[in-house]
Amino acid sequence: MATTTKIIPPPSVRAKVTSKGQVTIPVEVRRSMGLKPGDKLRFEALESGFRVVRDADENPFEKWRGIGSFPGMGEGREALVAYFREMRGHDDLD
Repeated sequence: MATTTKIIPPPSVRAKVTSKGQVTIPVEVRRSMGLKPGDKLRFEALESGFRVVRDADENPFEKWRGIGSFPGMGEGREALVAYFREMRGHDDLD
């Protein structure tokens, strides 16, 4: 089984603000946050400054929607229960 190592950035990195207010995010930070071009960041206010977090537009569970659906099986809880009862050999008399 392959293991992945998490990239841990140094505790402190510097970046320079341009005249247009732009900042290049250091590569160590981009890698540790898993940032790709087009990703969005959110700046959350704290008492001591700001915290930068990756902003997720999509619901993290959305990619799993429909994973339990099989061809020929209806939708909803009742269809799922009926499918598994039939698969396991149960009938209404059990």
